Amino acid sequence: MTLPQTMTLIEITEPGGPDVLKPRQEPVPSAGAGEVLIRVHAAGVNRPDVIQRAGKYPMKPGMSPIPGLEVAGEVVAIGAGVSEFIVGDKVCALTNGGGYAQYCVAPASQTLPIPEGMDWVHAAAVPETYFTVWANLFDMGGASKGQRALIHGGTSGIGTTALMLCREFGVKAFATAGSEEKCAAIRQLGAEAINYRDQDFVQVIQEKTAGKGVNVILDIMGGSYFNQNVAALGMEGRLVMLGFLGGARANDVDLLGIMSKRATITGSLLRSRTREEKASIAEQLREYVWPVLAAGRCLPMIDKVYAYTDAAQAHARMEAGDHIGKIVLKVD
Repeated sequence: MTLPQTMTLIEITEPGGPDVLKPRQEPVPSAGAGEVLIRVHAAGVNRPDVIQRAGKYPMKPGMSPIPGLEVAGEVVAIGAGVSEFIVGDKVCALTNGGGYAQYCVAPASQTLPIPEGMDWVHAAAVPETYFTVWANLFDMGGASKGQRALIHGGTSGIGTTALMLCREFGVKAFATAGSEEKCAAIRQLGAEAINYRDQDFVQVIQEKTAGKGVNVILDIMGGSYFNQNVAALGMEGRLVMLGFLGGARANDVDLLGIMSKRATITGSLLRSRTREEKASIAEQLREYVWPVLAAGRCLPMIDKVYAYTDAAQAHARMEAGDHIGKIVLKVD
């Protein structure tokens, strides 16, 4: 396959607001050992992209400084040692950066075939979010059939994915949001909605569970919700932290509450996981989630699609907090 010499990508010209995202010409990258080169048709927009753009989430050494952690497209070249894909395969991938571009390199172990019948936009909205939810809610968090889960930020990309997978795998879900529109969307996904602006989520959880609490909490708020989360947990409950929109430090931590409930407090960053760990998550997704997606269930909710050259507008929408589901950039 003949490839162009150069491509257009979206770079972060300097730390700052959405307007620092600018198009730039750069040589098309080459696939190294264990990698595939993908002609990108769509790329997902995620909270880490926004934090990176603001200069608060630097990439690890060896990773691309270009934003974009998930893409969907066609394999156009393969690196040494790659046998699971061939040129022309339609794939989606969890990247190590570089997704806001016409071409992107991704580890083959973090690349998966697009489920049958799924379009580019929906496929691009899968990897980062589904990797994150599966690894944290179901693997680390141990959510399973018959248990109860609380998902904070229920209408985010992470939130909507978590709620759909909870419904699919028999987990009773509660979710917080800040408007009636968002609460309605949560209810449509089969979960109990809690409007945090006029409801105390701890009180609602205690009432709805007859005081038993939830088995697992997926939290994006961090410090500001810490003690409330502990209060909402049931015995041997697990609090899994994904973000710190409410602060990275918790004050006056309720240690007695943690000890009396034998609670587990944990969390993770997908970006800091090793290639081997990400490969393991990919295999679990292929086994448990890919058949569900191929059957047309739990497809990612799409909020809005922008041309990738309008990445600044996409970031502005994410920061405004009005989106329900995923924001996606269309590259072709």
